[in-house]
Order: sequence, then C-alpha cells, then structure tokens
Amino acid sequence: MNVVRWGMIGCGSVAERKSGPAFYKAPGSALVAVMGRRLEAVTDYAARHGIARVYTDVEALINDPEVDAVYIATPPDSHHAYALLVAAAGKYCCVEKPMSLNAGQSLEMQKVFSEAGLHLFVSYYRRSLPRFQQVRQWLEEGRIGEVRHLTWTLTKAPSAADLDGTDNWRTDPSIAGGGYFADLASHGFDLFQYLLGDINEVAGFTARQAGLYAAEDAVSASWRFAGGAMGMGCWNFVADRREDRVEVIGGKGRITFSVFDEHPVQLEADESLSLNIENHPHIQWHHVLGMNAHIRGESQHPAVAEQALKTDWVMDQILKR
Repeated sequence: MNVVRWGMIGCGSVAERKSGPAFYKAPGSALVAVMGRRLEAVTDYAARHGIARVYTDVEALINDPEVDAVYIATPPDSHHAYALLVAAAGKYCCVEKPMSLNAGQSLEMQKVFSEAGLHLFVSYYRRSLPRFQQVRQWLEEGRIGEVRHLTWTLTKAPSAADLDGTDNWRTDPSIAGGGYFADLASHGFDLFQYLLGDINEVAGFTARQAGLYAAEDAVSASWRFAGGAMGMGCWNFVADRREDRVEVIGGKGRITFSVFDEHPVQLEADESLSLNIENHPHIQWHHVLGMNAHIRGESQHPAVAEQALKTDWVMDQILKR
C-alpha cells in the first residue's frame, strides 16, 4: 500500500489545522473523502482542502471502496459506534482522543479490531512529537538518574463561553465523558505512561468549584508508576491564569516541560540544557506518518488502542466513571 487513502468523519476545529491537512500533505497519505452532518459545512471544508468526495452519511463514507482507513474526528460519545462500523467494514481506523467515554467502551473497540486483524489507533500524537522524543531520550540515557516523582500543574481561567453558558461539548459529560479534564488530562496521562511506564495505582478528587457547567472544573490526583516513581497532579479550569508545567524529579537531576505549551524542554543534571523544539504546524504530522508506516508494515506506531486503554483506566478511576 504505497499510499494510504483516508476518509474522515467530522470536519470541526480539530480537523481544520491540527490533523486534517496532515492526512493529505504527509508523504504516502491521501485524504480522499470527508463526512459531515451539515452539507454546507462539509462541502466548504472539502473545497478549501481539495478533498474529492463529500458525504453526509457516515456509513456511505466508511463503505467507500476507495477508502482504506477512517479517521474519526468527532466528540467521544460517537467513537464507539463509529469505530465498530469501521471494523465491520474491514478497515483500519484512528479515533480522536480520548478513545471513548470510558474504558468499557474502549476495551470492546480494541477487542473487535484485534479479532479482525485490523489496526486501531488513537490520536495521542504527543508520543510522536520531537520535543517529547527528546525527553524520552534523556530518561533512557539516565540523565536524571532513577525517576522519583512527576508533578503536573495545568490551570486556566474560564473562557467567555464558559462564563456565559454557551453550549460546549467539552464540558458536557454525556458527550465528552467529563469536562476539560477528560479532554486535556488524557493527553498527559498517555504521555507520562509512554515516558515512565504504566500507572498501576491512582486516586483522585473532583469538584465543581464555580458551577459554570455540568462537568468537573477542578481535579487533584496521585498515582504510582509500576517502576516505583510517584506522581501527582492539579488541574483547575476556573483559576486566575494559564499554567502548564511538568517536572520529572530524578535522583540526579530534573526535567521540566509543558504538555501543551511550546515552552523550552529543560534538563537540570550534570549539565543544564534548555531546548526550543517547535511543533509542526499540523501537530498530528508525525502521528499520521507513524500510522501510515504501521499500516504498511514498516514500523510500529506507539499510539495504538492497547496503550490508550491504560489511560482510559486512569481516567475512570479519577472521575469515578
């Protein structure tokens, strides 16, 4: 398969710049069809991005004979049902993160694809980003010694939409599986397990401190990695300002970075380094390259369903889903 031909379900904000262009610009990849519920919106997206075929029916896109793989770029509440349709059609699939509404749904998705001999990927693309490959290299080289602890603080002030009650699927637990924590912290927990190994114990607390929406707006949690390192996190989405800081503490030094912001990746050990490693303009670029290489049997991509299940379990424990 020299070129993997993708069909995309959904043409919202995530597909505009972060992911959609990577599927048709990356070598060995083509985005041949797109589906959206509103004909006007999906036609506009297709025209601006040069996509040949437009659908308003999800099964029509999935069963398009010229589509090899399907990217599900919709909110989490539809991932389970759409993914099972893709598996039934005998095609590869990538779902946006989080994988689904809970670990039970995700496990069923993973099993169906595995039994069919098909690849199921999840858009935890931070595993592929060069900035985090650098962090992983430092850890593998033992630059900070044995890892003792990881802390993550993620805060932001409420948006204007939060304050005026504008509809937002990301703060509707029935659609997102939680609130901003489910949407954002899942990225971090997946990345941390990629860097430091599986989390095997976790406990957390949630609150609706401002009561602006149905989902939690404040979360704290502690956890233990299987290798012995400890972790703790604070997430607050009704705070005074934005902050995104991770510190990995070792026996011989420390590494600091941001999960979302493009601040320098810093090493404080036998030497001090501060590296500016920019993300690709289409942040899922490396993720798309990795999936296509995996489908062609050239390499193994790390953002697969088996790994995403581990993050779903962590989120279930903290949110008590």
